[in-house]
Amino acid sequence: MQAIKVTILGKQIPLKVEDGEVESMKRIADFVDEKFKLYRQELTNQPDSTAMILASLSIAGELFELRQEIREYEDSEGELMKQVNSEMEKLISDIS
Repeated sequence: MQAIKVTILGKQIPLKVEDGEVESMKRIADFVDEKFKLYRQELTNQPDSTAMILASLSIAGELFELRQEIREYEDSEGELMKQVNSEMEKLISDIS
């Protein structure tokens, strides 16, 4: 484990991460920080906590959409493989 610090909305946050995940965690923290800053700029009359909550919901929404897209892709890939297998079985049957 390695101790690192990331900055979110100007506040340093200490984290412990696996050695191989340091750069990845820094990129994730940068992404979150940028999203929080964007929402804070758009919601100037709201407290930081509201901007952070809305930004978190936005990030979670993106994650859920990507997961759904992956599931749909995997489902279509499975159907395509079934069709390919069926056609191959027909071809083998015709050759025999």
